[in-house]
Amino acid sequence: MIDSLEMESEHMERTFLMVKPDGVQRGLIGRIISRFEDKGFTLVACKVVQVTENQAKIHYAEHDGKDFFPNLVNFITSGPVVAMVWEGDDIIALSRIVNGKTNVNEAQPGSIRGDFAAHTPKNLIHGSDSPESSKREIANFFEDHELVNYDKIISSWI
Repeated sequence: MIDSLEMESEHMERTFLMVKPDGVQRGLIGRIISRFEDKGFTLVACKVVQVTENQAKIHYAEHDGKDFFPNLVNFITSGPVVAMVWEGDDIIALSRIVNGKTNVNEAQPGSIRGDFAAHTPKNLIHGSDSPESSKREIANFFEDHELVNYDKIISSWI
């Protein structure tokens, strides 16, 4: 028989989440973070940063060459962001549900974008879309020593 803690770790992932400049300016940092805490995820790194142009280009590399790429870079570098690394079971897929659809017109009520966003691309939050993107995005904003490993005592109750 497989131990229940062993089963949980099979799906344990880390993801990169970022409160974008509009979320910071609108004072939604705490409300956004609380959504992920309420879900039971573990925050392992968090900092307020001013994204450099180089970081922005790495962050949005998959969109390089598209007509909207310069606007993405300009927006994400327009003010401070809150860069975060979260950990949890199936967190990449689940955090994208918590975030809501990228197009705010399609974001469901109850999601961050559905409740707070008014414009695309000013849609408050970014979340990694795959394990590969997550690794690249975490490395773009954090050094290994900035990531904290710990067990939440409450995790066995979720």
